[in-house]
Amino acid sequence: MAQKAIREYDAKSILAKHWDKYFPNFTYTYETVLVQNGSELKEVAKEKTWLKEKALVAKPDMLFGKRGKNGLVLFKDAKPGDVSLEKAAKWIDEKSSSKQAVYFSFDGDIPTGEPKVDMLTHFIVEPFAPHAQEEEYYISATCVGDDDMLYMSAEGGMEVEEGWDEKVTEVAFKITDTEDEIAARIKANIPADVADADKAAFAEFAIGFFKAYRELNFAYLEINPFVLQGNKIELLDMVAKLDDTAGFMMAEQWGNVEFPTSFGMEEKSPEVLAIEDADSKSGASLKLTILKPEARIWTMVAGGGASVVYADTIADLAGIDDLANYGEYSGGPTTSETKFYAETILDLMTRQKDAQGRNKVLIIGGAIANFTDVAKTFTGIIQAFENYADKMKEVGVKIYVRRGGPNYEKGLKDIKEAADRLGLWIDVYGPETHVTDIVRMAVEG
Repeated sequence: MAQKAIREYDAKSILAKHWDKYFPNFTYTYETVLVQNGSELKEVAKEKTWLKEKALVAKPDMLFGKRGKNGLVLFKDAKPGDVSLEKAAKWIDEKSSSKQAVYFSFDGDIPTGEPKVDMLTHFIVEPFAPHAQEEEYYISATCVGDDDMLYMSAEGGMEVEEGWDEKVTEVAFKITDTEDEIAARIKANIPADVADADKAAFAEFAIGFFKAYRELNFAYLEINPFVLQGNKIELLDMVAKLDDTAGFMMAEQWGNVEFPTSFGMEEKSPEVLAIEDADSKSGASLKLTILKPEARIWTMVAGGGASVVYADTIADLAGIDDLANYGEYSGGPTTSETKFYAETILDLMTRQKDAQGRNKVLIIGGAIANFTDVAKTFTGIIQAFENYADKMKEVGVKIYVRRGGPNYEKGLKDIKEAADRLGLWIDVYGPETHVTDIVRMAVEG
């Protein structure tokens, strides 16, 4: 499972889109907007008139929590809820006009550790929801090992993490558990501190919540807090991650969801974004992280576990400064998908020569595949070689290949013959060679 964080706005939008399916007996007034500045908020208000009519809440939507403790939630002025459209727009412009320091850990209300500093670029704005503190509850779900875990608490809000073991009820579910079994176990494990008048409604909401988490392919879903007022639900704060390996089949259910870069992290390059887009539309796994584009050693590794092994071995033998990228192609990608992935790597590595005049190294490695047709994926790599051969020779590239699995003999034969025909330097090995021996060969060579 590949977990990718999404904005609170997108999480609420996905849940709202499917609300009637999972929560037919509850009402949720989905009124939320995502803006980047005050002018945009005022423009949106021309269509969404509730922005001018209701008291508002505004906060950054940048994949970080503890916004309240960082002083980054606007929900009151002279009195609770007294935030107008004009005040919200002004506050957003103030917070987005300069870099903000955000702390991710606190001891009580005292920040600890070093903050991340970055610009705030996206804000979520919603109506203020009047409620009593005892109406706030907590719920979340995620995968732990082979189980799906449901966490429930009668105490929602910023302090739920303090005294977690005492406050939160944890329930584990197997993938084989039926809906009836899940519902029965949730009802039997409602936290004792939930108000008696809310217990039945809490259980019904939790059952729908867990079903939505599974069927909509969330990797993590948290509402902290949600407010329960009879059959009315308010989702005050949400955190969510999606299983992006399911993206190719969830386009309609998720809608136009965005996977943004986390606050304080460097923006992703167009090449990484292109691979992520291809990955989201494929049943295979295509991953790419660019570490140091001017570095000498590039990898094209089949398999997530193998990619870790190769990266660690390169770091040990050559040094981390020589490793240009990290990633994988696995899960039986098509020839065209492999070609696109290979061309992205080749385009990046042939943009400049090594600063020290050394040959660059392309390691095409992997363990022994279970079901990926090696010859088919190598056909895609060969097609990429044909398009980039001249550039590869210009910057000086040595290719080391180690692969095993279905059709590996044909794949190795084809890629060796193609490289020889194109005038490219190549060494080819099968499963008789240790999985990382080509790293040693490349470094020594």
